[in-house]
Amino acid sequence: MENLTEPSLGPSGAVQGETPALRMIALLELITTRDQLFTLQSLVDQTGIPKPTLHRMLQQLESSNLLTRHSDGRHYATGSRMRRLAEDTLLNDTRNGARNAILKDLVAQIGESCNVTALSGNEVIYLDRVETTEPIRVHLGPGSRVPAHCSASGKLIVSQFGTAQRERLLNNDRLTRFTAHTLTDYPALEFELARIRQQGYALDQQEYLDGLVCLAVLVPNASGRSNMCVAVQAPIMRKSAADLEGLLPLMQRAAADIARIEDLTDNSELQASGW
Repeated sequence: MENLTEPSLGPSGAVQGETPALRMIALLELITTRDQLFTLQSLVDQTGIPKPTLHRMLQQLESSNLLTRHSDGRHYATGSRMRRLAEDTLLNDTRNGARNAILKDLVAQIGESCNVTALSGNEVIYLDRVETTEPIRVHLGPGSRVPAHCSASGKLIVSQFGTAQRERLLNNDRLTRFTAHTLTDYPALEFELARIRQQGYALDQQEYLDGLVCLAVLVPNASGRSNMCVAVQAPIMRKSAADLEGLLPLMQRAAADIARIEDLTDNSELQASGW
């Protein structure tokens, strides 16, 4: 939603035909879909809502932990409750059955564990996963988390962000070393993210766990920026990074299939709601 005040604004700043709850949701949509932090004044400028009204809305959202204020006391960002809501929605989505079927088919073709992931804060959360039947494997079930800076999915999703958002997400936190291959120097990580943007996929070359390699591709999104990946993991004794790169066509096909499920379900929901 680009402007909260269209098509018309009443004397109190209320959008005609909208309830207070819908206006609050619209404000959250605006904040969560922009690659920036917001101040009260910048939100007034973008929405046209009177400053006292908007201030009250922000106070309510902050007191509910849906928004949080930056350390400078002026800028707002999504809060812990908002992030948990987003995670729970993704983990319990009714589309998981269809996604899981695609993952099972992918694992049957590849012979290695595959998963669907999303970024939450500075971590990658596993939304769904199908394990290989091979005796040597790493178990990471739905709900598991790994740091973004040392995972293929995390690096791929973060590579889409603007410079300021990447710095807020990664450079302000200590980049923990998990193996000898983990990138803990921010300039080196930035160089890796630039390469990922150019090639369109990402590799984890034993950066989180010794002996484990991973390849991730984005699930296409009409908005142009995706927060969902399909990834394959394998022990280095069975697959090299080059072997995983050879699987790109299969991975991209599975990602496209999942994207179609998302589009079909979203369209059905819109039709059911009368839009």
